[in-house]
Amino acid sequence: MSGKPRIAVILDENTSGDGRRYEAAKGYFRAIRDAGGLPFGVPYFSEVVDVVLEEFDGVLSTGGRFAYPANWYVEAEGSKAPPSERFDVERAIIEGILERSKPILGICAGMQMIACLQGCRLTRDLRERYPEAIEHDKRDYLHPVNIEPGSALSALIAAPHLLVNSFHCEAVVLVKSPVTPSAYASDGVIEAIEVAGQRFALGLQWHQELLAETDHPGNAIFAGFIEACS
Repeated sequence: MSGKPRIAVILDENTSGDGRRYEAAKGYFRAIRDAGGLPFGVPYFSEVVDVVLEEFDGVLSTGGRFAYPANWYVEAEGSKAPPSERFDVERAIIEGILERSKPILGICAGMQMIACLQGCRLTRDLRERYPEAIEHDKRDYLHPVNIEPGSALSALIAAPHLLVNSFHCEAVVLVKSPVTPSAYASDGVIEAIEVAGQRFALGLQWHQELLAETDHPGNAIFAGFIEACS
């Protein structure tokens, strides 16, 4: 049997269509493999929750566009996104992972789920709430992020800044302990978070998996995640 850490990858679904298909960029799986782990896609069945919590070494929560409860948004503004079967299964998995202090990496929607389960809150539309914000909802758009000195993220990346992609309209705008921001965009939008007291609990608002096959310094995050899972 392989001694490599086994990583549960919570799949996304085609919420922009009929919701009948699971989706996940191959970069998630390649990044985990290249960092030394074994990735496995996780469907939205309640029966898999305990298996993931007991038999896997870590969890990667992928990006996606689906609605969270209205009270997870500032002023209970509610989401513009459709509902998803993903929510209940992912919530149970992430709550269990954090209770066990097992490593978790959340990307885009995955970061938002981690944050909100710790009491943070979202805005449903950055441009609607902050008209002066830079472009965040364009897959191929690149912008710099500033990494907070002394953060767990800064320990993984030997640079004070990163150039990252951006593909989101919702964002974390209210942070509560034990969550702390670990990176910001130039307009002040929170681009990464971490949870204090955990072995490894990091969230990225950008899509590092799309940069997994490039020589990008952010790929050190996957290496750090797998090391924590080992």
